[in-house]
Amino acid sequence: MTDQALRVPAHEKHAAPRSWRGLAVVLGSQACALSANRMLLIAIPWLLLTSTGDPATAGLVTLCQALPYVVVQVVVGPLIDRLGPRRISVAGDAMSAVAMILLAAAPGPPLLMVMACMACVGAADGPAVAAKHTLLPGATASAGQPIERGTGMATVIERAATSAGPLASGVLVAAFGARTLWVVAVLFAAAALIGVIGRPTGAHAGSTGAGGYVRELRDGAGFLHRDRSLRAIVIMYAVTNFLDQAFLTVLLPVWAHGHGHGVAFVGLISGVFGACAVFTAAIAAWVGARFPRRTVFLVAIIVAGVSRYVVLAADASPTVVLLVFAAAGLGSGTACPIVEAVEAERIPDHLRGRVRTLIVAWAWAGIPFGGLAGAAMLALGLGPALWVCAGFYLAAVVHPGVRVTWRTPCGTARPRR
Repeated sequence: MTDQALRVPAHEKHAAPRSWRGLAVVLGSQACALSANRMLLIAIPWLLLTSTGDPATAGLVTLCQALPYVVVQVVVGPLIDRLGPRRISVAGDAMSAVAMILLAAAPGPPLLMVMACMACVGAADGPAVAAKHTLLPGATASAGQPIERGTGMATVIERAATSAGPLASGVLVAAFGARTLWVVAVLFAAAALIGVIGRPTGAHAGSTGAGGYVRELRDGAGFLHRDRSLRAIVIMYAVTNFLDQAFLTVLLPVWAHGHGHGVAFVGLISGVFGACAVFTAAIAAWVGARFPRRTVFLVAIIVAGVSRYVVLAADASPTVVLLVFAAAGLGSGTACPIVEAVEAERIPDHLRGRVRTLIVAWAWAGIPFGGLAGAAMLALGLGPALWVCAGFYLAAVVHPGVRVTWRTPCGTARPRR
């Protein structure tokens, strides 16, 4: 799909003028909420570790946040479609802000309170994130832009938050301790406020839900099951997220420790990966619509994923590892907007909430078990474990390269069996 194909016809210009306001609202809200979420990845585990001295409590609280995130995604889709994604986005961000305010205001909160507040954040943040993704296609169309431009800018926001959020959290926790949670609360509140004041354009207001909630859930699941392209993307997400969790939590730290590298080197290569992803996502946002999706996706995703496992399995020097992770970041920033664009084009407006939340639920399904699998694979030895992961990763990303219909005429979904 080209820029020309998405331009508003001349006879519609007065009826539906282009406006970037809606897209700016969605991206601004997303930036605040994602930054808050990424700060929590560092702040909560570190504060618990320093206060209790027990690493298991950090893992327990992380599970309390992740499990509701996945479970709620399965059932909340029809609610997004009924009430409209804007309302769900604002409500989710507001609930997360309240949970963080309660946690920040409590002096030395007990573990049960921390667990409850983080469970609330997980249950509220999941629907809010899905709602923002649901708003993105309409807001991008209202701006008169190709869908790759909207998904590319969203990827820039996500990668920037992933890189900057943990860094900012580390600095703030070191300087202010638990008071850092007030910053997280402010960011969540800002995300909700932007959604309230901004009123993003190009979003449907919600459906009547006349068919019943369970029927709506079945409709979303049925559409996802029938669409061959979306099925292939979901399988890829599930496998690669599972492998990446094993890689990031077990295999990469074990490799770094065994080769005499400290946590600073792990942070360096992760930061380089994120910065390079931001760079190419920004490029993809402006020129990505001009290139063939399948070819660009396959090259980018293989570089982004498989190369990281191979370079560590090959016992490469630190300089080579750093360069490969930089190239992997470039590939990641290129591939993600393409996949997001395909999803946006194939899901009809009235099913966006249901299908999007189911995709996220499946994508996250294996994450809680990735670390355990990574530890189990070490029985093979670190090198063989990395090669095995590289092989499965390659198979997982080649599968959608073959099965996905990468261009959907007129942006309409065409399910394939």
